[in-house]
Amino acid sequence: MSSRLSDVASRRTILPAGASVVDTLTAANVLLNGPTGVIAVQTDDGVERDLTWVPDAETEVALIQRDSPAGLAIIRHSTTHIMAQAVQNLFPSTRLAIGPPTAEGFYYDFLSDRNFTPDDLVALEEEMRRLVADGQLFRRRVLTSLADAEAESAQEPLKQELIATHPVPWRFEGDPYGDDALSYYDNLSYDGERKWTDLCRGPHVLDTKYLGVFTLTHAAAAYWRGDEKREQLQRIYGTAFLDRKALKTYLTEREERLKRDHRKLGEELDLFTFDPHIGRGLPLWLPNGTIIRDELEKWARETERSLGYKRVVTPALAKEDLYYLSGHLPYYTDDMYAPISIEDETYYLRPMNCPHHHMVYRARPKSYRDLPYKVGEYGTVYRFEKSGQLQGLMRTRGFTQNDAHIYCTDEQAEEQFLEVMRMHEMYYQQLGITDFHMVLAVRDPANTDKYHDDEEMWTRAEAITRGAMEKSGIPFILDVGGAAHYGPKIDFIIRSVTGREFAASTNQVDLYTPKQFGLTYKASDGTEKTPIVIHRAPLGSHERFVSFLTEQYGGAFPFWLAPEQIVVVPVTDTFDEGAQAVADELYAAGLRAEADVSDARMQAKIRTHSMRKVPVTIVVGARELEERTASVRLRTGGSWTAPLDEVKDYLLTVARDRRLVLDTP
Repeated sequence: MSSRLSDVASRRTILPAGASVVDTLTAANVLLNGPTGVIAVQTDDGVERDLTWVPDAETEVALIQRDSPAGLAIIRHSTTHIMAQAVQNLFPSTRLAIGPPTAEGFYYDFLSDRNFTPDDLVALEEEMRRLVADGQLFRRRVLTSLADAEAESAQEPLKQELIATHPVPWRFEGDPYGDDALSYYDNLSYDGERKWTDLCRGPHVLDTKYLGVFTLTHAAAAYWRGDEKREQLQRIYGTAFLDRKALKTYLTEREERLKRDHRKLGEELDLFTFDPHIGRGLPLWLPNGTIIRDELEKWARETERSLGYKRVVTPALAKEDLYYLSGHLPYYTDDMYAPISIEDETYYLRPMNCPHHHMVYRARPKSYRDLPYKVGEYGTVYRFEKSGQLQGLMRTRGFTQNDAHIYCTDEQAEEQFLEVMRMHEMYYQQLGITDFHMVLAVRDPANTDKYHDDEEMWTRAEAITRGAMEKSGIPFILDVGGAAHYGPKIDFIIRSVTGREFAASTNQVDLYTPKQFGLTYKASDGTEKTPIVIHRAPLGSHERFVSFLTEQYGGAFPFWLAPEQIVVVPVTDTFDEGAQAVADELYAAGLRAEADVSDARMQAKIRTHSMRKVPVTIVVGARELEERTASVRLRTGGSWTAPLDEVKDYLLTVARDRRLVLDTP
């Protein structure tokens, strides 16, 4: 039997018919446990299967090792079931929802009459360790009828709903794997006694000795299926790793992320707020946050002006005809707000700026001499996100994008695409973002309903996109199925100092929409041709980009971007008037300066503004006012004293050059 097995290092093997995976691999001396042991296999159709699976024909499979991303996901998913079992052991009235693995760990949603406390999590961890020590087995059981499933889930109303609303008919014959197999996982003792069961497609590890080290991190509220009108659930989060060192590293990074969470810092630094009278996912930008928005927008305007962009302003809603023309109706309907009826006509809040910009292009005739024609707008758009998916500024229902569209000839397309990618790099380098890559999203040939059906257009668009990406030299990965309905797209993924990744911006080649809108230009030979459109938003949305920068800098924004740049502090209240005069002079020069003439003592004021992460504090007393000097203290710890005019000129230079670091001169 072992002679039929390929080298384990190749991560593939051939399984004979009629024997379980575990028996086959054990006979071949393949390592099943340990850091690099095999815990599952994957067939060529992408289905992951347990080690207990018995193929009915000789099958080549990939070996899923414990230390691989897929292996860690299986370990975390299996740990989720142990957590759910522990919850029902300690709190028997709790009902089950769902419990998937995530990029950082796992969670499980419960229908419960209690809010889980930190003490509850401690008790649940202890119960989980007891269950693991019992040495339970994970075994899949495929049901043969809906009636059996309904009987099995009699005490689990949310599971019954999942069974009743499954998108495809459950499979009861043939190969009992895949999304359409109605299956349960049983947690069994070594003598075969069923300890607990849950509706799940799997796969899971063979038994609890294959699990890693785990911890429960926190609990939060959630809504069933992300719908705020449905049942409110209690969600318990946790994580699992192969060893304690990896878990400790994660918990340290997580603690740092919590300190840098933009929602926490946004409140402390008065950047933004949400109000229930306004609505979920619709932020109110406070004065400090608005300054950051304005500085980013000013930078974008300057950059785009130097590259020949023209600024436009377009309305935030339009008649439904526009969105049928663009393809947003019906392709994008689920992500749009409900229609608005006005004077017997139907309007929609715009989910994207593209259709409006196309109408700007169409408003006046164009010739080849006008191309590339570039229009830009910080346009606000509205998209319906389920309330359970909203996350501070990172995911909102209304947001303002650094949007622009480039209308160009075929010959210009690749160079224009490259120019946009160079713009991305320039922005990121200026901001100190060095860890980023691109994701090229293309069509999924097996699911063409999402896309237009002009094969020639898809081929040309993908060729232009790939060509430009390869010339750019920026690393990229492929995402099959992630394309927009009108063409392939590139997402720029940036990684923060806390290890989190964000889709910051998008770049797309579109050959389909210009034809739909009847966009043309007169070529040099006098014929009418259709331009290519490049969609781009290098700084993404204000909301998402500011949230990223807040976490990247930990709220300590570079001097040019900081909402509060300078605070002038008098030594005593005797010098309040002088401190105010210095602040007024700096403000008049173009610096964001204010005087702190509150009743607090000088050292208390300095501490307060340091906590608010103000980059520069200038202390003034009798000597400074008499000699027209400034005693400067930096947030980073540096200090110096110099003539006020020199300090002013230096800080203006730092702001004008948008320097990332402010040092002593």
